[in-house]
Amino acid sequence: MAGEAGRARAQEITLRCKVLDSDNPGPYLSRMTSIHPVQQEPGEPSALHSRAIDNLRYIRETMESASSFTAVPGWGGVVMGASALLAAAAATLTSSTEGWLLIWVLDALAAFFVGGWTMARKARGAGVRVSRGAGRRFLLGLGPPLLAAVALTVVLYLNEAAEVIPGMWLMLYGTAVLAGGTFSVRAVPVMGAAFVVLGLVAFASPFSWANTLMALGFGGLHIVFGLVIARRYGG
Repeated sequence: MAGEAGRARAQEITLRCKVLDSDNPGPYLSRMTSIHPVQQEPGEPSALHSRAIDNLRYIRETMESASSFTAVPGWGGVVMGASALLAAAAATLTSSTEGWLLIWVLDALAAFFVGGWTMARKARGAGVRVSRGAGRRFLLGLGPPLLAAVALTVVLYLNEAAEVIPGMWLMLYGTAVLAGGTFSVRAVPVMGAAFVVLGLVAFASPFSWANTLMALGFGGLHIVFGLVIARRYGG
């Protein structure tokens, strides 16, 4: 009996040591050590990058829509004003209505290209899209009065009412700048209002004052406000 009890005791001790032996982990621990960390799918980083770019684009477009259009050209306005002063000087040398009108129409075309090119250049340098947000609203406000001025020029000339053209040009250009300037810096609508006032003066003045008033408007106002815009908001 004593021998059997001793053998049973020895088996119990041996079994306990096998269970607690750290060098012999059971099947459970073996399965635990075979678990590998979860790896990200290859496509996840690129997906996160795309979402980040979309978010940045949305933020930029929202800021463009909410902000004022600051790409109005300052130095471009100065050049347009200098060109108008030259046109006014040249127009005094002609005695025919057709010659006078041709000089000012050519100056208007030159001003259109100068203003458009300098605006696009300034907007590109500032990273602003003219076709979006405040830039788009600026152009939509500017366009209709200018188109109306073109149409009325033809109508007034064909009906031999050229003496009305200076006041009409000044007033409708001022209306265009005032409407577009609602979405731009403060100097722009102020300039537009000054053009409107000068147009009213032209309507009440004889045609002999036309060159002087247009020189004050398309020349002087463009130069003064162009310098203000260039100094405060860049060229």
